[in-house]
Amino acid sequence: MTFKTPDLCDQFEAELGKTIRVVAPMFQIYGGKRRFSGQIVTLKIFEDNSLVREAFAENGHGKVLVIDGGGSLRCALVGDQLAILAEKNGWAGAVVYGCIRDAEDINGINIGVRALNTHPQKSIKKGVGDRHLPVSFGGVTFTPGEFIYADEDGVIVSTKPLC
Repeated sequence: MTFKTPDLCDQFEAELGKTIRVVAPMFQIYGGKRRFSGQIVTLKIFEDNSLVREAFAENGHGKVLVIDGGGSLRCALVGDQLAILAEKNGWAGAVVYGCIRDAEDINGINIGVRALNTHPQKSIKKGVGDRHLPVSFGGVTFTPGEFIYADEDGVIVSTKPLC
């Protein structure tokens, strides 16, 4: 993958704020992939990662899971076992508006992860949440089927593929 988010912002400068949106710089970088992109799949959950496991169990080739965890810092929504499952099923990465755990192990897995922080406690598992709906955080709305690009400089979202 050869894109750089600053270059994409420069190349598509006329579309910034319209078809291309820049996410507020709020995420820590985890995972073996420092740069990743793909079509957006969304979850809206709160302190329950049951739907994360379901999503990562599906074919994720060319996709990035965007998890709106409500910004909770009280438990982790993704751990090493879920990251391994995501890698096995071809997911490019995950953007977590919440926490992860097993950060050192996740850093050795070939998947890109952005999250607010880490937390050692696992989430509850009641199967509560929503899939495939627009979610908003970081000043951006993430719509299923749109495209996301993440690297060391940030995260951008586009209504169309950029590269």
